[in-house]
Amino acid sequence: MKNGKHLTLGIETSCDETAVSVVADGREILSNIISSQISIHTEFGGVVPEIASRRHLENINDVIEAALREADTTLDEIDLVGVTYGPGLVGALLIGVAAAKAISYAADIPLVGVNHMHGHIAANYLEHHELEPPFMALVVSGGHTNIVNVPDYNRCEKLGGTRDDAAGEAFDKVARVIGLGYPGGPKVDKAAKLGNRNAIDFKRVYLGQGNFDFSFSGLKTQALNYLNTEKQAGREINVNDVAASFQEAIVEVLVDKAVDAALKYKQKRIVMAGGVASNSRLRELIEERAGAHGIEVLRPSPILCTDNGAMIASAAYYAYKAGERSGYDLDAVPALEF
Repeated sequence: MKNGKHLTLGIETSCDETAVSVVADGREILSNIISSQISIHTEFGGVVPEIASRRHLENINDVIEAALREADTTLDEIDLVGVTYGPGLVGALLIGVAAAKAISYAADIPLVGVNHMHGHIAANYLEHHELEPPFMALVVSGGHTNIVNVPDYNRCEKLGGTRDDAAGEAFDKVARVIGLGYPGGPKVDKAAKLGNRNAIDFKRVYLGQGNFDFSFSGLKTQALNYLNTEKQAGREINVNDVAASFQEAIVEVLVDKAVDAALKYKQKRIVMAGGVASNSRLRELIEERAGAHGIEVLRPSPILCTDNGAMIASAAYYAYKAGERSGYDLDAVPALEF
């Protein structure tokens, strides 16, 4: 406790960011340190799990110390430790979980394990201090694409998810093939601004009326077939047009399903979460289509869309207030469900 505020230390190591944050009362960010490995994994065209785990091991103590220093606090003033325990890369998760359990035990601080996806949703509490459930959430990242009904702080009801590739994963794969490189999402977004989103008629996959699941593997295959056909015919490929058209096919489905879910469940607010929530076209289109139905759209700043410790601290705080506690048998669950 510091100045009458409940302080939570949040630790996030589910993929390739070693991230630690101190958050006051579940809403106020006092520090948010993120050590990214993007430059390391770029040469491989994606995250290499073993390398990611080793880097977390090398970085975790320094990042924790930096977060405490930036927040001008010490472990003696920390009231709670929250940590991501899944889903994610098992080796990466284990580093964060082990660090959190060690701090909890050594400093006698309560411990709460956090579902990474719940953390992404909680990022909105840090950005929009007036936000309270209920609301509909669209969670879109490199590994996940979900529509989630959120009736209260500690309940997340998954209505639909991807049956194959996540949206961010599809962006990465197509970006690599058309020569944009890794990470694909931001590069596709940038290229799309220079292209014609109607240049190529990529199919939108809805999986039937009232269905909130997603499928992007067919769209990815369609894009690859288009590229192969154009190359074999000797025609020049406009990378910007491919990026814009491919992006539009993904974004339209994401937006249509999120708005349909909000209407069905009579939610007046949609919150966005996850790395792909930073996509400029997704933000533009969802505001347009949701706004036509009087539905408000909220989204975090880009730094809170990426993996970060602050979102984990916020989710842990509300779970703790509801009476949740984790024991020292807390383990990494790489395939953890919503």
